[in-house]
Amino acid sequence: MTIIGRNFVSVSESKNQAEAEYRYALTRVRENGESIALLGGEEEERSGIDKSFGNVLRQWVRICGQHMRTTIVSQGSSLIAPVIPILLCAPKFLEGSMSLGQVMQAASAFTIVQAAFGWLVDNYPRLAEWNAGARRIASLMMSLDGLERAETGEGINRIERRETEGDAMVRLNELSVTLNDGTAVVGESEVVIEPGERVLVAGESGTGKSTLVRAIAGLWPWGSGSVDFHPDRRTFMLPQKPYVPTGTLRRAIAYPGAAEDWTVEQMAETPEKVGLAHLKEKIEEDAPWDQTLSGGEKQRLAFARLLLHRPDIIVLDEATSALDEPGQDKMMALLHKELTDATIISVAHRPELEEFHSRKITLERRKGGAKLVSDIDLIPRGGKRRLLGGWLRHRRSPKPKAA
Repeated sequence: MTIIGRNFVSVSESKNQAEAEYRYALTRVRENGESIALLGGEEEERSGIDKSFGNVLRQWVRICGQHMRTTIVSQGSSLIAPVIPILLCAPKFLEGSMSLGQVMQAASAFTIVQAAFGWLVDNYPRLAEWNAGARRIASLMMSLDGLERAETGEGINRIERRETEGDAMVRLNELSVTLNDGTAVVGESEVVIEPGERVLVAGESGTGKSTLVRAIAGLWPWGSGSVDFHPDRRTFMLPQKPYVPTGTLRRAIAYPGAAEDWTVEQMAETPEKVGLAHLKEKIEEDAPWDQTLSGGEKQRLAFARLLLHRPDIIVLDEATSALDEPGQDKMMALLHKELTDATIISVAHRPELEEFHSRKITLERRKGGAKLVSDIDLIPRGGKRRLLGGWLRHRRSPKPKAA
């Protein structure tokens, strides 16, 4: 059995892996069905799924072959074993030195001993399946341990998170952000954000703006320096693609809190404020909202969460990218009106957002990581702003005259 089933464990493990990859491929197609249809990628996706399914079939053929061989050994052993002691005792029985009862006793004893030694033979497929599952779990645990070592900073520096001193809400103290292999993304940055400030982080694509925001939010541990937050202040992050959980729309608005933490009246007012009045009557409806809502509606839904949770520090990562300019202006104006004391840190490319921020930080790609090249105070059109300690007139290009 050991020789016949020596590949049972690896084949069983490959079969489980192929099934997992096939399920993942189907899930991705289901979640992105609309995008696939719009791009006309049905044939390509079907080709990929057929290839994945073909791999599952091949692994099942291999596992069936292993089961067939091990079954032949185990069942053949159980069929042959009762005959062997009778054949061995037959000469003595024929010459009269053994009675029929002694022959039956010997055969029975042989069968009992053979069954005891045959436990491994009978249970080998189960042991192989268990071993394959244990190896996959061990591999997962090793990956998690490796991630934990990387997160704790073994061999690589780790960004510290501390409390600020004084009234500052957020302080970047010689903050450098790197990849998990030590490659620098953002060089040393020194920034202090006071209560109520609206800070806009700008720069070209690939300069590390989103990575810097993730480091500020505590989602990116690799780097050096520290990110200091005011104690007892709550941080809330709005990503570019808001997560919409399954269940009712009320649960989606309250996420990550529980819907029962707010009254029905509060929940009903919030969608109307963010421009989702048409969904007001469906707030208790259980539907696949992640597929039902558009990108802009999801971002409006994220702003509705802000109005409910009312955090002290808000981190926006392209949180208005799916909205048109009037919708963006409305959301930012609503944020200033409803959360007047909140400190906002946002990443965006649209220049129109400067009007809703009091300060602008610009990152520029340099050798050895992006650098902070300017820290500007923004004030309404026609005023002045400060640039790195000096004063510059804030001029905008004049609008072209009508033809």
